[in-house]
Amino acid sequence: MTGSVPLNELGEFLKKRRSELSPRTVGLPESGRPRRVTGLRREEVAQLAHISTDYYTRLEQGRIQVSSSVLETLARVLHLDDDERGYLFQLSGKTTTRTRRRGRQKVQPQLQRVLDDLTATPAIVQGRRGDILAWNALAAALVTDFSRIPEKHRNYPRIVFTDPAMRSLYAHWETSAHMAVAQLRMEAAQYPEDPRLIELVGELSMRDEQFAQWWGDRRVAARTVGRKTLNHPVVGELVLDWDTLTTNTDPDQHLTVWTAAPNSPTHERLRILASWAADQSLPPSQPAA
Repeated sequence: MTGSVPLNELGEFLKKRRSELSPRTVGLPESGRPRRVTGLRREEVAQLAHISTDYYTRLEQGRIQVSSSVLETLARVLHLDDDERGYLFQLSGKTTTRTRRRGRQKVQPQLQRVLDDLTATPAIVQGRRGDILAWNALAAALVTDFSRIPEKHRNYPRIVFTDPAMRSLYAHWETSAHMAVAQLRMEAAQYPEDPRLIELVGELSMRDEQFAQWWGDRRVAARTVGRKTLNHPVVGELVLDWDTLTTNTDPDQHLTVWTAAPNSPTHERLRILASWAADQSLPPSQPAA
């Protein structure tokens, strides 16, 4: 059984992905007759994967274990990208272990010093669920004064969806918010029984229709690299590249830094913002006792 995944997430993920494909997409002939289901039928996926329809049906229903070779085939048949393939394997228990209770995360003093020394580069440390564990003064000036947010609410996806200022700050808010949901969905496969994650998803689903819709879409993404455009109220437009580094002491802690090309308008505006932040005395995070 794949029952360690609540509500058969594996089956729901497979159903969602096959619903987005057409026979033409995967090279099957189209009869021209109306179809009762959106996307591919179960028997069509089974045919392409060279498995029986009964086997695939039981797989979607969470009634059987599945081998790595079948997962590889299904990833190819359903045209999954690398992130989706990794998510499929996590849901099947092939790359992760059962969630266990974990203690409160803390940033090591060495990492805190790195943050504090990055006076011209905004940087934050995110933990599980996107919790914001640490930041420097320029990150507070760039995004929001994290010190004013209660610690239990100091969570990146929550801020993106509940702080109205974020919809003005991010030039492409929907893209950024959708990515935050996809990253959270990826983590849910690794820690499906995390009570705080379940509570966060429930809260945001009730508060925001777009979050609920995107969560239901089951898109997944890893924290890697990207680019964001911000409309900052003090210095104007900022086009920033972001990169994510994982700490060795805690693989669930990720350092994200925003940078700009040297001598670019954004690079100069970051310098202006750093000077403004110093004048405002925006505080970096303080190491936990």
